[in-house]
Amino acid sequence: MYFKNRGATERPSKSVVSQKWSLFLCLVGSFCAGMIFTNRMWTISETEGGITRPTTVEAEKLKLVSEGCITKFLQQKDIKLVSKDIFGNVSKANHAIETLDKTISNLEMELAAAKATQELILSGAPISEEIEKDESRRKRKYFMVVGINTAFSSRKRRDSVRATWMPQGDKRRKLEEEKGIIIRFVIGHSATLGGILDRAIEAEDKNHGDFLRLDHIEGYLELSAKTKTYFATAVNLWDAEYYIKVDDDVHVNIATLGETLARHRKKPRIYMGCMKSGPVLWRKGVRYHEPEYWKFGDKYFRHATGQIYAISKDLATYISANQHVLHKYTNEDVSLGAWFIGLDVQHIDDRRLCCGTPPDCEWKAQAGNVCVASFDWTCSGICRSVDRIKEVHRRCGEGENALWKATF
Repeated sequence: MYFKNRGATERPSKSVVSQKWSLFLCLVGSFCAGMIFTNRMWTISETEGGITRPTTVEAEKLKLVSEGCITKFLQQKDIKLVSKDIFGNVSKANHAIETLDKTISNLEMELAAAKATQELILSGAPISEEIEKDESRRKRKYFMVVGINTAFSSRKRRDSVRATWMPQGDKRRKLEEEKGIIIRFVIGHSATLGGILDRAIEAEDKNHGDFLRLDHIEGYLELSAKTKTYFATAVNLWDAEYYIKVDDDVHVNIATLGETLARHRKKPRIYMGCMKSGPVLWRKGVRYHEPEYWKFGDKYFRHATGQIYAISKDLATYISANQHVLHKYTNEDVSLGAWFIGLDVQHIDDRRLCCGTPPDCEWKAQAGNVCVASFDWTCSGICRSVDRIKEVHRRCGEGENALWKATF
């Protein structure tokens, strides 16, 4: 009985211990399972919501990346600001270089012209009396020099110009002093120097004082040589910004011409006129026949028509410095255009320099687009200019007050 009872009492004790351990292990297991389940659900929910909690290492990495992005953004912003400053400085530098280049170009041209004049003096070549008498005037700066091409037989044309668009006497001197505009009739001398033709011009010059005498023998086939001599002489006499050549049968509005040129005064090497390109006339006996036609082909290159054109000082100085090697063609407008081929010259085609006579120039004036120059293409000037230029001036002229009110 003893052993039986003992065995009976020990069996329940063993069962109680096993239950406690089982309960403990279950609690531990449940806790662990709960932790695992809770952590997984937290991670899944954050991931599904688009939020992932970073670890400490990841946080450090994100911090470095964000700091790098901010630094990169600031650097890019600084680079843009610096770039703007650089571009601004580059623009200013380019403008300064262009200005300096123009100044150097002018100085080189003036030096070349001075050397050419010195060579003429040393060689004993005759120098124009105007150059010797008016050397002091070179110190004065002028705006433009207008040379009116004329001939010995054109006395009536000159008088018609004096009576219309060319100021006379005190007004012409006032024009020179206040506006810096020189206007002269341009003529050379006859084949017999000091002959009756030359004396007639000298007497006319004493009455009006509006001639520029050239060291040049007059002749229709010598217009290219005359044009070259005119620019070389004028640039040595007057230090101007522009030099203009116009024929004595063309009507000109001086104020409008000055205002037109003033718009381009910041540009170097200006060649302005009505640009054209016509057929090369190779047949002998026709007007404007070109003996050297084979050099041009069928058509001439673009060049300003000969009735009126303007060039800037640097180009006039170039002609003066190189006049002994510049080739002369039969037509003076072709010659001038040829001298500028190969140079960095700005060709300005302005059709207001070649308006027709009334009603063309009159309609344009009424519309507020006053012409610079007017003539008839059929006559290469105003047809019967002595009789008609007063009418052209009355209907197409800018008015005398326009010249004195104009600023250049």
